[in-house]
Amino acid sequence: MGNTRIPGINRYDAPAGGWGALRATAKAVVEQMRVAEAPGLLLRLNKPDGFDCPGCAWPDKDHTSTFQFCENGAKAVTWEATKKRVTPEFFAAHTVTELLTQSDYELENHGRLTHPMAYDAASDTYVPIAWDDAFARIGATLRGLASPDMAEFYTSGRASNEAAFLFNIFAREYGTNNFPDCSNMCHEATSVGLPQAIGVGKGTVSLDDFDHCELIIAIGHNPGTNHPRMMGTLHECARRGATIIVLNPLKERALERFADPQNPIEMMSFSATPIASTYHQPKVGGDSAALRGIMKAVLERADAGEDVLDRAFIAEHTHRFEPFAEELRQASWDEIVFASGLTRDAMTQIADAYVRSSATIITYGMGLTQHDRGTHNVQQAAALLMLRGNYGKPGAGICPLRGHSNVQGNRTVGITEKIDPVMFDNVEKVFGFRPPNVHGHDAVATMKAMAEGRAKVLICLGGNFSVALSDSDVSFKGMRNLDLAVHLATKLNRSHLLIGKDALILPVLGRTEFDVQAGGVQSITVEDSMSMVHASRGKLKPASEHLRSEPAIVAGMAMATLPESKVDWAGLIADYDAIRDKIEAVYPAFRDYNARIRKPGGFRLPLGPTERVWHTPSGKAEFITAAMPEDSALPAPDALMLTTLRSHDQYNTTIYGLDDRYRGVFGRRDVLFVNEDDLEALGVAHGDVVEVSTALRGEEHRCLRLTAVAHDIARGSVAAYYPEANNLCPLDHHDRQSGTPSYKSIPVRIVRAG
Repeated sequence: MGNTRIPGINRYDAPAGGWGALRATAKAVVEQMRVAEAPGLLLRLNKPDGFDCPGCAWPDKDHTSTFQFCENGAKAVTWEATKKRVTPEFFAAHTVTELLTQSDYELENHGRLTHPMAYDAASDTYVPIAWDDAFARIGATLRGLASPDMAEFYTSGRASNEAAFLFNIFAREYGTNNFPDCSNMCHEATSVGLPQAIGVGKGTVSLDDFDHCELIIAIGHNPGTNHPRMMGTLHECARRGATIIVLNPLKERALERFADPQNPIEMMSFSATPIASTYHQPKVGGDSAALRGIMKAVLERADAGEDVLDRAFIAEHTHRFEPFAEELRQASWDEIVFASGLTRDAMTQIADAYVRSSATIITYGMGLTQHDRGTHNVQQAAALLMLRGNYGKPGAGICPLRGHSNVQGNRTVGITEKIDPVMFDNVEKVFGFRPPNVHGHDAVATMKAMAEGRAKVLICLGGNFSVALSDSDVSFKGMRNLDLAVHLATKLNRSHLLIGKDALILPVLGRTEFDVQAGGVQSITVEDSMSMVHASRGKLKPASEHLRSEPAIVAGMAMATLPESKVDWAGLIADYDAIRDKIEAVYPAFRDYNARIRKPGGFRLPLGPTERVWHTPSGKAEFITAAMPEDSALPAPDALMLTTLRSHDQYNTTIYGLDDRYRGVFGRRDVLFVNEDDLEALGVAHGDVVEVSTALRGEEHRCLRLTAVAHDIARGSVAAYYPEANNLCPLDHHDRQSGTPSYKSIPVRIVRAG
């Protein structure tokens, strides 16, 4: 970092975790909750008789240890269990136009929504509406559309399996497969790429595998902020001597050193554990080339006669190895070095570590998926593991790091725009109707339809759709083109304020609150990143007597929309066991669903690769071409590659505060992280205000004014906060195979502001 003093930019030298995490947790509790409630609530977090963390999807060992939460998990809980309230009186005192001037942090920090509200254009405010009237308005609008495909059904990853399944059935009986969801914006490259390669769109490791691995290759993720409970696992692996190799364009404190707040020795001695054995910084967008270089180095050793490939595994369990290997042999090291930003020696050293390991796990996050070649990136990671048979044995496999706590579960129970004949057959058997045989809209296609006026209704099962999506100008316009937007939410956000003709806000129960239906107190279920399904039951009194559960609201909308429905909606929400019985009938992998979720820790869904079973057309794991993608030549020599990232006081679009302490940013978010050598080459000083604009060919995109901050980031790469920088990513700048927006590789031009 440069020596110039910049307001809000201060060097932070402490390790990740440690006393800083405890202080931040205490601050969140004091600011948001009734302090007396907090200890009991946090001790029930991620427990068999408690509730699942509304934050990340990292698993817990049987949900049985004393402390199963982290700093950011505590922030997520206190944010939801806040004592602050957004009442009808609040809305009466603030017009929508006024609220739009507030920041995303300010909007959510007003507190919990308490009543169903409807937009009143005459006063430009939200006014109370009775639940039955809200449902009737939704039903009438949906029935009045010229086509069911003019409606879009968006799902947030925090929705439970039960709510997501009912949403799936409601929309398909209504007549559409339009299911944009948050996975479209984060791990769709995984959902598309891994089935082609290994036959399943999920990770293949369990938490126990981390006890047995010899090597972890961590690519494109920052666990200290985005999935902090993973730090406990990495901490244990590092302390027992496992090798951890990190590939990430930015130096991230949690991957360098971490002090476990639950380790008394580290806390009292103010010490920390080094996490990364070696830390490599490919340039933004260089991951695929780096993986290719590592594989080429392994293959060169094999071609020289060394026994470094698992040839028995390759022969029995894989397909198309020889064409894949030949393409690697023909690849130019100069091209790989240029594209990756790493030296040949660095990639060779990683290959050497890889061939020494008999059990390797690759972990990756959105730094690998949110690119215009995200699917290709994921498939190269899968291929690297195949070379040495790192599937179906202890301590080995691939580990995509999901964000929201049930984004994976939503997909498992049917939230997908794709045609699924097997699922459709089962829906027809169980419910008596067949979903339409038409491919629906993903997130990008949904926003295009909204912006072009082809979609007229958006129903959001949670989330902040327009803010989360790329190209804010287009996304905000799309929201304002709607006849009706319906938001199921716990808190106010910007998407609620981008109003077309009509809008409804329907307040929902949170994970922390108990859910009482006709059959008594209910549990919901979620699926974590490792395919473990477990129960969650809230403990707090609801924030308002007017709140309803997500399953109950979905059922209410369905009954008002489909008077001749073949589904017993009222019966399903009376007791969620009935919903789970239907899930099991449609998805046989949920065998004995209700019985198994009553056991501590729940159960694991079957994963073919763990048994070396490959549900691909060939019946084997597929080596998919390693050829270098076409060079997306940047239009000017001064163009750099921008990646968006989250601050430590943030979870997706939810901003808990304005600090990002591990990166030394306090009280602000308007910064651009730049390599010091790049600053010098640009003629920009640390602390200068710069204008950042998109530098894609033919793209005249918006400009963002940010303060340049010198940071330890790869040459040719810059970083800015999400979602503020989303507008620099055009809606069409996405992975063509999966539709995932390229938030992590946006060509930009930077000039000092005049």
